[in-house]
Amino acid sequence: MSYSRSDGKAMPALPLEGGCQCGALRYRVSGMPLTFYLCHCRNCQRQSGSAFGESLMLRCEDLTIDGAQEVRWTAGGSGVPVRQTFCGRCGGRLSHQREKSPVLVVKPGTLDDPSWLVPVAEIFTASRQPWLPALPGAAQYPGAPDMERIKGSWADWIARFEEKDR
Repeated sequence: MSYSRSDGKAMPALPLEGGCQCGALRYRVSGMPLTFYLCHCRNCQRQSGSAFGESLMLRCEDLTIDGAQEVRWTAGGSGVPVRQTFCGRCGGRLSHQREKSPVLVVKPGTLDDPSWLVPVAEIFTASRQPWLPALPGAAQYPGAPDMERIKGSWADWIARFEEKDR
């Protein structure tokens, strides 16, 4: 598997590395990320202090975090319990994982180099800020995609992320 954009910017070699704002937590991603999308739910807007949250999906076994992390449980935008990991020193959030999920999400702004990422989808677009246009080419969902009902969506997002030219 490889990843490169039409502008020539490729994913850095594995492992990908990143960390919190103060540097007390560092992490490594040892496997190819599955997909990258934006979330416009009010929870992500509040958490990020911005118009949306960014989500880089990984297999759980592909993430190693070094340092003392804090954990808290909250309800996600769809109401499902979500486990969040963050730095106890600076409060920077590194990841979240839906309850019982085999995948998790790293907040990609914490990567040492996030410049290669291009979102393949936007979710909770019904609460997108009115001044922010939809991303051309990104799949659009007004709420949480019902992955039980539309089984192909995750596979589609993963395939789109893996495409060499978008």
